[in-house]
Amino acid sequence: MAESRTSADGGMETSYGFRDVADGEKQGLVNEVFHKVAKRYDIMNDVMSMGLHRAWKDAMISTLNPRKDPAYKVLDVAGGTGDIAFRIVEASNRLAHATVLDINGSMLGVGAERAAKKKLTDNLTFVEANAEELPLESNSFDAYTIAFGIRNVPHIDVALKEAYRVLKRGGRLLVLEFSEVDLPLLDRVYEAWSFNAIPQFGKAITGDAEPYQYLVESIRKFPNQEDFATMIRQAGFARVSYTNYTGGIAALHSGWKL
Repeated sequence: MAESRTSADGGMETSYGFRDVADGEKQGLVNEVFHKVAKRYDIMNDVMSMGLHRAWKDAMISTLNPRKDPAYKVLDVAGGTGDIAFRIVEASNRLAHATVLDINGSMLGVGAERAAKKKLTDNLTFVEANAEELPLESNSFDAYTIAFGIRNVPHIDVALKEAYRVLKRGGRLLVLEFSEVDLPLLDRVYEAWSFNAIPQFGKAITGDAEPYQYLVESIRKFPNQEDFATMIRQAGFARVSYTNYTGGIAALHSGWKL
């Protein structure tokens, strides 16, 4: 595609997919996308990742290795449906506590329903709030996780600084996000799949291709691995690293508050 990625210097705040929008306009547009897809969000992730998101999320939790300790507290941002938070709680033998924060009430509603079915409500708190302005105490979480959500935040630099603020000293940031494919043949195949097939699958599943078109375009605009790692460092994090999954279709970024 002709569209270039944004860089560590910014650009996502005025990028609604391939459309340029005014600063301050993106959040409302993104909210509408997730109101539309909330009930079918997990199906959407299967379509977007060809089912691989499940393995990537499991790898993310293995990397986090949450403590089996009632005092262990995790903040999962843009995690409304609970997919990451449930995995964290289960990995801690149902001892850890996860706060699930999302700006979208529809997504949180799905997560709360799923949590009740899984009998995990005692281990979870659901909070409707903006990642750029967390209504949470500084130095209060052992880990901050966000999976496939950071590219939908308009001011990513602000969200990363907020992540740093709420983490305890020694706390860890983990960001799982679609990224830049580093294998030439896979790059072409994945791009063809993304732009030709995914919106059509989305239309078949939800009756509306537009949300999926935005999501595909937002992946293509998101900074590549090195640029995003630079943004994490600029927010104050140390020992910043990333691991590519499936040839860079997704990448797990890690940083520590030391």
